[in-house]
Amino acid sequence: MVLAIRLLMALVGGVTCYELGVAFLPDANLAPVPYGLLVALCVVVGIVLGVVLGGFLGRAVTKLGRRLDRASSLLTASGLIFTSVGLFIGLAIAALGGLAIRDLPVVGPYLLPLLFAVSGYLFAYLGYKRHTDIARVLGFKGLLQQPGVKQFVHPKVLDTSAIIDGRINDVVRTGFIEGDLVIPGFVLEELQSIADSAESAKRSRGRRGLDTVRDLQENYSRVILIERDFPNTAEVDAKLIRLAREMKACILTTDYNLNKLSQIQGVEVLNINELANTLKSVVLPGETLGVKVLREGKEEDQGVAYLDDGTMVVIEGGRTRVGEEVQVEVTSVLQNPSGKMIFTRLAS
Repeated sequence: MVLAIRLLMALVGGVTCYELGVAFLPDANLAPVPYGLLVALCVVVGIVLGVVLGGFLGRAVTKLGRRLDRASSLLTASGLIFTSVGLFIGLAIAALGGLAIRDLPVVGPYLLPLLFAVSGYLFAYLGYKRHTDIARVLGFKGLLQQPGVKQFVHPKVLDTSAIIDGRINDVVRTGFIEGDLVIPGFVLEELQSIADSAESAKRSRGRRGLDTVRDLQENYSRVILIERDFPNTAEVDAKLIRLAREMKACILTTDYNLNKLSQIQGVEVLNINELANTLKSVVLPGETLGVKVLREGKEEDQGVAYLDDGTMVVIEGGRTRVGEEVQVEVTSVLQNPSGKMIFTRLAS
């Protein structure tokens, strides 16, 4: 689409500049050779301007097409029909009203476009808002059904926790994810700030998240990066909820609090931890892990470590091994919607 519009705009720009050159250059009384060179230069300039403007126009048309596709997928037949009928009725009423005001001195010609715009919009809006009631009154209940609605796949907005978690990459590879995966610009900025953190653990998680984004782009063709932002909203979670509402999307997360907040505000949520609860655990009792003890635990003689995805590992006997790489044996795994904890002991 973008390439086709660029070629079309290049052709239009070249022809336009050629006509302008032929129309105005003869006034300069130039010799044939300089005249031909200047005309050719005008054509080249027109083509370049057409290619540049065609790029902007092509991207704008592509974005508009995606939005229209999403909007039309949610619109029932009755909504489309009665919105169109309302528009025609509004224009017809404006035409009748125009007979009375077109002959008004001075203001008449200026009131006509305003009358058509306002009347058409009001009746089209009324037809759209009340199309369900109108269809039922007229007995057109079949128009209220849209076979494609149930098959429509909502976009999925990824939050920071789901990207850092990394398991979304494995889910995508299996083919269980459908539709667009949307990564907002403010989520990428949060990942970048985490990757630039002075703490090594946070820095590692941020870099892991950025690697996940890159892998998703390579493995899944429907990853969309958008720059939509809400300057008046400070919290990233609030921005995610507003964006999901605006796009009629669901949020893909591992954040328990965001999960609950989204459900309260009527936004659909897909929680990777809830999915993991129904599947086999990645780590089983008896397995051995290599981890680095980062700090002391709450209980006596406990140490705490973290896996690359942020999962907490509680180590019995690890209090005196802070800062060391140790081998631990898994004793149990506690998993709930808020996350996962792995309980271990130092391997003999």
